[in-house]
Amino acid sequence: MRDRIQRISFANSTELAHGFAEYAASVLSCALKQQQTASLVFPGGQTPRIYLSALAKQPLPWRRVIITLSDERWVDTDSENSNERLIRANLLDRLPEEAHFVGLKTRHDTPEQAISEIAQRLATVPQPFTLTILGLGEDGHIASLFPHLKLHEKPDNATEAPCLAVNLAPTLPPRMSLSLTTLAQSEQIALVATGASKRRLLDQLTEQADPGLPVLWLLQRSLSPVTVFESD
Repeated sequence: MRDRIQRISFANSTELAHGFAEYAASVLSCALKQQQTASLVFPGGQTPRIYLSALAKQPLPWRRVIITLSDERWVDTDSENSNERLIRANLLDRLPEEAHFVGLKTRHDTPEQAISEIAQRLATVPQPFTLTILGLGEDGHIASLFPHLKLHEKPDNATEAPCLAVNLAPTLPPRMSLSLTTLAQSEQIALVATGASKRRLLDQLTEQADPGLPVLWLLQRSLSPVTVFESD
């Protein structure tokens, strides 16, 4: 598994933000020299706040970048829990020119009802994705793909749809997530992880990995090695 992951460590989150922003800009710039548009996938959660403002300062032709999300909570897009709101406030609203954004939230009551519409939206995003950025949960989840989903037992995700509905608990909002297959087919995948517990989890991947970790399923199926940006 060591050949499936490249880990880059930073002394602090500030250095990580600048290092990651330069990496992401380089990947997108190289792609845009070969093609008219590039696609960029962002995660939600708190970690993107570390690097989004640094990325917004990169001199890219943002109008040629199509942005979407790895997953979304089924809440209004103006909710504090909305990943779309996170990306708009911390990246899109700070760009010198408009980028095209494809959201994962519809007006349907449930994400199950929205799968067809979201699949149509995702069809407008260049695929395989140029760069997919993911976070890492302390339980090893990526996007909204959690251990209990047992996706490692179904390599094709048991569906041809690029996304799936995820229900975690009655007290939590359901989610829409890109499928494991869709994520794994990305041209480049970057994982951003901060904190000692997540770094220990990453150590397990190169030592004695738990087969139930969703991040391991990704490493086993990704088309290219995953680059990890990490700091305490």
